[in-house]
Amino acid sequence: MPVFLARPHPTAAPSSQPASPRLAHPHPSRARQEVLLVCLAAAALASPQFSNRFPSRFSTRRFQTFSAPLPTPAPRIDYRPIAILRDERENYGDGNFRYEFETENGIRVNALGTPGFRGQSNIRGSYSYPLPNGGFAEVNYVADENGYRAESPLIPTPHPLPAHAIEQIRIAEEQRRRGITWE
Repeated sequence: MPVFLARPHPTAAPSSQPASPRLAHPHPSRARQEVLLVCLAAAALASPQFSNRFPSRFSTRRFQTFSAPLPTPAPRIDYRPIAILRDERENYGDGNFRYEFETENGIRVNALGTPGFRGQSNIRGSYSYPLPNGGFAEVNYVADENGYRAESPLIPTPHPLPAHAIEQIRIAEEQRRRGITWE
């Protein structure tokens, strides 16, 4: 692309400062066409070169196929009623209550309720039910102003913290006691 230096117009008044050379194109419309052509070429080169949206018949890529599972009948479940062996309920009318029941398949529930000092009901109780392996799941619980807390060997427990984490917690507590805060 040729570049020409512009010269001052012959009728322009002479200046005490030397004229600074400026780049100019002899044909401004052609310059626009050239810039447009360069932009289009850059856009074409920037587009994705390969597309896997529609693999060709020569593609070596293998696709995994799946088939729907065959329908199977649902297992037959015995919905016969389960007898209640024991059902005791007492409501004293002042927020205190007690109930217990037991079914023939081994489910047992008991609870003792008392009024809480914040207007809530505090309940302490337990329940158990049979497991498929023949054992029983047993859960003891408390529900009060501090929330619901259950204890059972079936409830998973978190892993113990590693020594370095315990040390970091100790350091953070010490810094809080000394008034050090972090943002």
